[in-house]
Amino acid sequence: MKNTTMKNMTKMMAVAIAAVAILFTTKVKAQTVTPDKFRFGIGIEGGIPTGNAHDISNVELGGTARLQYGLSKSVALTLTSGYYNFFGKNDPALVNTKFASLGMVPAKLGIKAFVGSGFYFSGEAGAGFETRAFGAYHGENTQGFAKDTKLILSPGLGWASKSWDVGARYENYSGQANNYGLVGLRIAYGFGL
Repeated sequence: MKNTTMKNMTKMMAVAIAAVAILFTTKVKAQTVTPDKFRFGIGIEGGIPTGNAHDISNVELGGTARLQYGLSKSVALTLTSGYYNFFGKNDPALVNTKFASLGMVPAKLGIKAFVGSGFYFSGEAGAGFETRAFGAYHGENTQGFAKDTKLILSPGLGWASKSWDVGARYENYSGQANNYGLVGLRIAYGFGL
């Protein structure tokens, strides 16, 4: 299980590095439709857990707030936080036993590189603070389980207009010998400050 997770993480890192290399080595006439210096957006998130998280959950839902600072018309820095809930599913090994939902508060810094007509590539890194222990059972005492802090790495792509931002990403959580992730979609409403 660990070997497969390591291979997947290596592949995702290679894809992220290749995307960054392409962005910085290709001369693209980039233009965004969101030229405000500061923007604020509130989004709804949904995702499919991967890795170890898929063993305890089939779906993630959450909400995030994002502050965006435009360095130019084609590059912006982002600060994102909110709450993710990985809804617990039934344990197939135990009858009438359900995993507790895993909660996480992400705190991520990122960059968006617009490549034309509102389309962008993004990359985020930060920390994820688990609010409930991973792998605990619903209704049981969770003192024996640790709530960990995870390193978050997240490459993505999306499209933004003056008011809307739709982005897809892979988000990897690693640390404390338990690595997992999610493939997610964020739909957000934003406005200039």
